[in-house]
Amino acid sequence: MPTTVANKGCHDHKQDPTAGSASTDRWSALEAHKIAEILDTDLVAGLTAEQAAARFASDGPNVLPEPKGRSWVYRFLAQFKDVMILVLLGAAGIAALIGETTDAALIAAILMLNAAIGFTQETRATRAIRALKGLVPHDSIVIRGGRNETVDATRLVTGDLVAISAGGLVPADMRLTSVEDLEVDEAPLTGESLTQAKSAPAISDEHLALGDQANMAFSGTLATRGSALGIVVATGPRSEIGRIASTLHGRSRPPTPLQQRLARISRRIAIAAIAICAILFATGLILGHPPLVMLLTAASVAIASIPEALPAVVAVLLAVGARKMARHNALIRRLAAVETLGSVTYICADKTGTLTENRMEVAEIESDDPTELFTAMALCTDIGGAGAGDQHGEPTEFALAKFAGESGYERADLERDKPRTKTFAFSSERKRMTTVHRTADGYVSYMKGAPEVLLPSFPEAQRKAETLAHSGLRVLAFARRISASPPAGDDPGDGFELLGLVGLMDPPRPEAAPAIAACRTAGIKPVMITGDHPQTAETIGRRIGLVGDTATVITGPELAALDDAELMDRVLSTDIYARVDPAQKIRIVQALQDHRQFVAMTGDGVNDAPALLRANIGVAMGRIGTDVAREAADLILLDDNFASIVAAVREGRRIFDNIRKFVRYVLACNLAEVLTLFIALVLGLPLPLLPLQILWINLVTDGVPGLALAGEPAEPDIMKRHPHPPSSGLFDGAMWRHIAIMGTFMAIVTVGVQIAALDAGNENWQTMVFTVLTFLQLGQAVAVRSDRRSIFLLNPLGNPALIFAIILTVVLHLAVVYSALGNALFYTAPLSAGELAICVLVSLSGLALSELLKAVRNRFAPARKHWISEPDLR
Repeated sequence: MPTTVANKGCHDHKQDPTAGSASTDRWSALEAHKIAEILDTDLVAGLTAEQAAARFASDGPNVLPEPKGRSWVYRFLAQFKDVMILVLLGAAGIAALIGETTDAALIAAILMLNAAIGFTQETRATRAIRALKGLVPHDSIVIRGGRNETVDATRLVTGDLVAISAGGLVPADMRLTSVEDLEVDEAPLTGESLTQAKSAPAISDEHLALGDQANMAFSGTLATRGSALGIVVATGPRSEIGRIASTLHGRSRPPTPLQQRLARISRRIAIAAIAICAILFATGLILGHPPLVMLLTAASVAIASIPEALPAVVAVLLAVGARKMARHNALIRRLAAVETLGSVTYICADKTGTLTENRMEVAEIESDDPTELFTAMALCTDIGGAGAGDQHGEPTEFALAKFAGESGYERADLERDKPRTKTFAFSSERKRMTTVHRTADGYVSYMKGAPEVLLPSFPEAQRKAETLAHSGLRVLAFARRISASPPAGDDPGDGFELLGLVGLMDPPRPEAAPAIAACRTAGIKPVMITGDHPQTAETIGRRIGLVGDTATVITGPELAALDDAELMDRVLSTDIYARVDPAQKIRIVQALQDHRQFVAMTGDGVNDAPALLRANIGVAMGRIGTDVAREAADLILLDDNFASIVAAVREGRRIFDNIRKFVRYVLACNLAEVLTLFIALVLGLPLPLLPLQILWINLVTDGVPGLALAGEPAEPDIMKRHPHPPSSGLFDGAMWRHIAIMGTFMAIVTVGVQIAALDAGNENWQTMVFTVLTFLQLGQAVAVRSDRRSIFLLNPLGNPALIFAIILTVVLHLAVVYSALGNALFYTAPLSAGELAICVLVSLSGLALSELLKAVRNRFAPARKHWISEPDLR
């Protein structure tokens, strides 16, 4: 009984050529008979039924494994691990204990909303694995026991002899043993824009990129021409696609800049809230206030010091931003990614289909007889369709016929006078194709092929072809031979005359160049990462302005030779990575992240999925992208337009700006509430505000105007700044100064009103204090619309939501002051017209001071390129 194949795809008593290796390149270096010996199979008859059954039992099905899932209960509870969430849970508990059920219910509702949003994002990696499974075909033609059988692709095993043909997906990783003009589209796996011609002979080089392994066919790639027979060398999780799938298992997304910054501020707020509560309680007891009153007051102030509206404001900001991005054809799959775009410092862009159009076109013509060259381009092709608008076929063939047709040389018209009588088909060994046509005087043969095959007798043309190839073009030579009788062969040296050279390329997208220029203006470095050849990548890079006359290019083999320290030294200066494999893309992203860079990775193929998941933000193509890439990405470009990333970055920066505006606003207001109580206690004054009044101010002024700040439009210079340093926090020195100055000023003004009203014997003094502090905070909501521009220079109707929020807050506050229910619940009293006017006028002082601070800052501290240029104070 034959020994079954072990897990790694070979006998346990045989030597596995891939043992200890992370790739299949050693299979390509072995002769077919040696592989058959290693895998105990027959090159003609294949495996026996018994061998296949035993190996299936040992190796398992040819499918990708599902990740071990966590229960929905665990995934839901995991949403409450964030520091800010834990702080808010504590605040909700305190609010419930002191009887403030409304505030406790509001906080709980916010937390449940956040948990629901996070819970829905937990299945992304699982969906990516399932999308990968869609690349495996259902049925395959297998030779077992010397007979052709149709077998479910999931039951293929190592050692199986499998047939593939044009139009079919490759069902497993295969070492080809017999090839008939096979070409394979490997773009989803390697990023190569051209189909790859395949061959059977062994390749001596044992360290080849996937795209250079001409005798291998990989699972999930598409055969576009010809047919072949091959031995299965890897199935399921051991295939190249399987290795990609394994990199998605258990890989967690790195925290976004916003998550990191909110975690830092949450810890500080939690510590501050506890300290404030203890200090106020102790101070009140020392000054003789009743313990119960001080406990309630201290607890209320502690709750007030926590910006419980922050998670809601952030959620609204991200949701609004996602909706705006969708209008620009950028679909957000993970809300946190909206803000991450504003901090991106590097965009690692895949070339094929992202920076280019993922199609071939004629880029350059070299000919002394264009008429005959165009005729050859039209006739010496194998495409379907009758006219220029109806043609279809292999990309290179289609590009040639399309160019000829647009130049006035339609194949259908030409074949009426020169009908085809014979074809010498292209093959990877011949590297040429010839069509024979009957004419009125005899026969004409048109040949196209590789320059090294057609040009040995034309040294000048050969040098020109080498120049075109070094410029990144795929070069084809065309020749013609006229004969009186039908030719028996198509030897290039047998009477063929050179017609010219044609250079083809995958053209860059027209919008790529201005988008890259916009990235540079915004301080973002674009980098190309591709599986294509370095000359081709460099040519495209120059055309779109990615690189200048000189470019720093690292190839996959060069990258493999670098250790992590050497890559760290070179990664920031490299412009293009060519001929790289999926694992190397992850290394590049990791090296950039180790330099504290925030990386966006764009891509559309299977090979991009691990890097999309590892990057701070993954960007997939919506039209030409694979399901795998889309499922692994945070952002999907519905129009596959690189320029849409620029619009998304702008929106991400606007969102971060607005989060900073809200934090500046809410912390200044919370500080004012805390200092008002503290100053009054120290001065021996009655408590200026009751616990319920404190919570009302915190609820109304934080929530409604704070949420409205989400609609604030972008600052005019938002795309002229460099990215916000990812390592910095939400605060810079200017922001801290604003919070400290305005919070202290509002507290002093509020206590000043209390003292003045008490001295005047005004019985409504507490209601006036309540009103002044509320209106002072509303003035801050207007002032923080811009940290540098005066409110008189802003469009007063630029944020209608804020206008509505301020009006609503004023109406709610007046209802508390002037309604019987409000008087009973909040212990307020109706104010006279004069008292209300005093409150309004005094409150305007806060807005005036904010404008004065802006003028001073603009005069003595001009804006700099970086959002935060001062030391990170956080």
